[in-house]
Amino acid sequence: MDYAEYNRRAWDQQVKRGNEWTVPVSEETIAAVRTGDWHVVLTPQEPVPKSWFPSMAGLTILGLASGGGQQAPIFAAAGAHVTVIDNSPLQLEQDQIVARREGLAITSVLGDMRDLSQFPPDSFDLIFNPCSMSFISDARSVFDQSYRVLKSGGRLLCGFTNPTRFIFDEDKLTQNQLTVRHKLPYGDTTHLTQKELEKLRSTNEPFICSHSLEDLIAGQLKAGFTITDMYEDVDDKDPLAEFLPIYFATLAEKHPPRSAMPTHLT
Repeated sequence: MDYAEYNRRAWDQQVKRGNEWTVPVSEETIAAVRTGDWHVVLTPQEPVPKSWFPSMAGLTILGLASGGGQQAPIFAAAGAHVTVIDNSPLQLEQDQIVARREGLAITSVLGDMRDLSQFPPDSFDLIFNPCSMSFISDARSVFDQSYRVLKSGGRLLCGFTNPTRFIFDEDKLTQNQLTVRHKLPYGDTTHLTQKELEKLRSTNEPFICSHSLEDLIAGQLKAGFTITDMYEDVDDKDPLAEFLPIYFATLAEKHPPRSAMPTHLT
């Protein structure tokens, strides 16, 4: 089974089922954006600080695995030039539904977030990546690819799931029982029984996995980024929200290597 192909079909089914992260923004939301009133999320609840964004007018943005008709239309209505790459055709179509309805220009690209080779170096001012690392096994390749396609001074905004979230037995969590079961790093395909995997397949649930904090934080640093800010977030619907922040987001910036800096700055 191809992991990415399975998740593509699973997310298409999530769109058909009306998963909350696949529901396009309303006409009222876009109307508010056009008056300067807007916000987006990288994690379930906490809005991204406006200070994380440069002026949106003319900004080139890559929505990385961020189809669903939610963030991209907001950016486009705020004046940015927006491209979205996503593994799910129906998630990309959700963006286009809003684009057609509101007269917006959004470029949709079907592809894997780990492979940005179709974009030339220095293509984007900002990359926006809401919580999606949990659907791929290799986070570091995403940071390397992102660094390449960002312009110097460009920003990478990412949302992540706290790795601690994955140590618990999921079925028991739904019954508010905190039972430690899994050794990290976690993966559905490596940690669950065949019966449990079949249950996920039968309900078209995307397969997920965890990453170490080293991969998520040091992975950005090793790619060349400077992390300049972060915040934590919860999901009130999650039983663990009572005990710890389940999500966090980081702001990273691409700066030229020190050897490339003008001599009067070194």
